[in-house]
Amino acid sequence: MQTRYVFVTGGVVSGLGKGAVAASIGKLMQLRGFKVDMIKIDPYLNVDPGTLNPVEHGEVFVCEEVWEFEPAPGYRFTIAEIDQDFGTYERFLDVNMHPSNNITSGQVYLSVILKERMGEYLGRTIQVIPHVTEEIKRRIRAVAERSRPDVLVVEVGGTVGDIEAMPFLEAIRQFRLEYPPGYTALVHVTLVPYLSSLGQLKTKPTQHSVKELQSMGLQPDVVIGRSDRPLPEDIRRKIALYSSVPLEAVFSDPDLESVYLLPVVLEEQGLGDYLCRVLRLDGRLDAARFEEWRRVAERFVKYSEEVVVAMPGKYTMIQDSYISINEALSHAGAHLGAKVKRLYIEAEDIEENPEKVREVLDSSHGILLTPGFGSRGVEGMIQAARYALDTGKPFLGICFGAQLLFVAFMRYRVGLAGAHSTEIDPETPHPVVDLLPEQKGVAFKGGTMRLGAHPVKVVPGTRLFEAYKSELIYERFRHRYHINPAYRELAERHGLVVSSTDPSGRIINSIEVAGDAWIVGVQFHPEFKSRPARPSPVYLEFLKAALRYKRARGG
Repeated sequence: MQTRYVFVTGGVVSGLGKGAVAASIGKLMQLRGFKVDMIKIDPYLNVDPGTLNPVEHGEVFVCEEVWEFEPAPGYRFTIAEIDQDFGTYERFLDVNMHPSNNITSGQVYLSVILKERMGEYLGRTIQVIPHVTEEIKRRIRAVAERSRPDVLVVEVGGTVGDIEAMPFLEAIRQFRLEYPPGYTALVHVTLVPYLSSLGQLKTKPTQHSVKELQSMGLQPDVVIGRSDRPLPEDIRRKIALYSSVPLEAVFSDPDLESVYLLPVVLEEQGLGDYLCRVLRLDGRLDAARFEEWRRVAERFVKYSEEVVVAMPGKYTMIQDSYISINEALSHAGAHLGAKVKRLYIEAEDIEENPEKVREVLDSSHGILLTPGFGSRGVEGMIQAARYALDTGKPFLGICFGAQLLFVAFMRYRVGLAGAHSTEIDPETPHPVVDLLPEQKGVAFKGGTMRLGAHPVKVVPGTRLFEAYKSELIYERFRHRYHINPAYRELAERHGLVVSSTDPSGRIINSIEVAGDAWIVGVQFHPEFKSRPARPSPVYLEFLKAALRYKRARGG
């Protein structure tokens, strides 16, 4: 069957949850037996989000595979770091996304400019139309050719009207003209705000957004109204009238207790069947698989108890910085029938007001020390790790968090004053965390870390083995520094356990502290592989430990 394409655009404001809508469309097609793949278009000029600040852009998601992006012969860039929406795609579809499915303006323009420099366009003036738009269409088709999906969902980042998104929208306009009717569909997600002062939903922002889309030659097939409540029929009729779509093509995307309920809500409104008609697909919903998804989604809103997790970190001002961690905690909590309450603690606050932050840590049942880069707030994060070592409170350190656990252990258990990471203090007398050997001398920052999935050799009898129940696992990495193996023997004499390494034993992949307390640090990012129906094993064990801690204290 020839691939069908569903393009998803957004209007009015960013942050509407367009990625969740796109993933839900993919899920509804998947539940009809179609093979689904997804593309995210990001109009920023970065080649990938790997060097973006999480506070500005949110989490950087890491793929299982690493892609060698070759924009022109002789030029090659490693890409495994992609947009955070791919985490949503993977969690909804339970598939591993390929890095080439993230198309950025940086990649597109780099390809066009390098080809021009090499003479591929010799004699021609290079312009947005046709050269940039042709490169965009080529990249979309390349994904379809590689994975051969029945349905390819293409989400366009940003909002209609953004200058940087215009070439992509023009490419989609051309793309739709090049295919016969029934091979493409355009879904527009837009805001329908509720004005409490009037007690009314307002459709004017949606009207203007659709008009902007139409001015670029794009007529939506479906309009999805994002609001804090379901859209009543009169509002849907008004949107249909001004958007030039049938009433049955207007759908409501209300606030939900769990994002995993969105496919259920959209399916019950008829979105799956309507898209099948637009795409001329004979697809029948698999009722058993749909009900299974509903049961999984409903676990996220039915709890028998609550567990509190403190999350000291460097990027707590925007929760999207930790979206995969938050979802992994939710997956584990739903599996255990526990609602996870997160206490975000800005690392610098620990340094500035240690007593107040200690009160917050005291009120939690577990501590998750988050990933990060750079020196800001590091001493505060080290003190949070020291708190766990002193109190025995369940602790999970992820990547940078694991490295800082090791720093705290070497300072306060082993007694190495001034022990530090060379990332933070290049002159430290005890470089207990140091650059990986292959990272020394690296000049370019983008795409040069240890990236993608790597084999992890787990030591039997450890807490990590208890979680995974396997001596060989594969997890995803994103780091440039690592726990220095030169200090391993000294640390082990004081009660540290190296619970996993790479197959050669050269790279330490995880550590834990001997004794009754559940204190674990992992260099990898297990949250990237957590799924709603299949929680990450180490997150699951961490929450089990936190619940035991709570119950032991009469919580």
